[in-house]
Amino acid sequence: MMDRTFKALSLLLSYPTAELQAAMPEIGGALAADPRLDPDTRQGLVSLTAQLEAADIYDVQEAFVMLFDRSRTLSLNLFEHVHGESRDRGGAMVSLLETYRAAGFDPVTSELPDHLPVLLEFLSTRPFAEAQDILADAAHIFEAIRTRLDRRETLYGAVFSALLNLSGAQADGAALADILEQPDDDPTDLEALDAVWEETEVTFGPDPNAGCPQVRDMLALMDRPVKPASGAPAHRPAAE
Repeated sequence: MMDRTFKALSLLLSYPTAELQAAMPEIGGALAADPRLDPDTRQGLVSLTAQLEAADIYDVQEAFVMLFDRSRTLSLNLFEHVHGESRDRGGAMVSLLETYRAAGFDPVTSELPDHLPVLLEFLSTRPFAEAQDILADAAHIFEAIRTRLDRRETLYGAVFSALLNLSGAQADGAALADILEQPDDDPTDLEALDAVWEETEVTFGPDPNAGCPQVRDMLALMDRPVKPASGAPAHRPAAE
């Protein structure tokens, strides 16, 4: 049975379309009815879905791109916060994709396997205890992204509050501080954006030597994020 809350949160972090905008009342209703979320978080999610429903679709799309596509520190690709541009990232994504497939989940998307909406789609098919353990390992990343979204005065922070509620965990203070030490990106810096586009795409594919670890074991590596080298370009999420 699908967990409607995980599915709804996955949709809220997906690139906005007219079809998705039309579904906002249903998405908001599902989230408002989940007792696992605290009242303030439920209200924040209702406000977000109402805003996304009422706003001009082009304004909604532009805001989404400025936040999540043009800001490396708000990246929805989770291994960006772990491995940066190291070679380990490709191998980690191969293993994550194999974990999905071992569970009978084969995502049909142009996004990378570590893209948060893809992970949430996967978690919507798993027992809640398993999903909660996986989210707990990334709590400090969710807290860092929520903090940065709040600084930008956007309602999307409620999604990450919900993920923290569902994780049942407190963010590791040292790991959170390490992430927040990185300066926020300026999404209007076109020169920096060009550098992101010019970098080599992270590739992954079948690897006969790759194992199939549990997703929890992989996300546990997030306990100590890798700081990118000064001036190193960051990976941009694949286009929808």
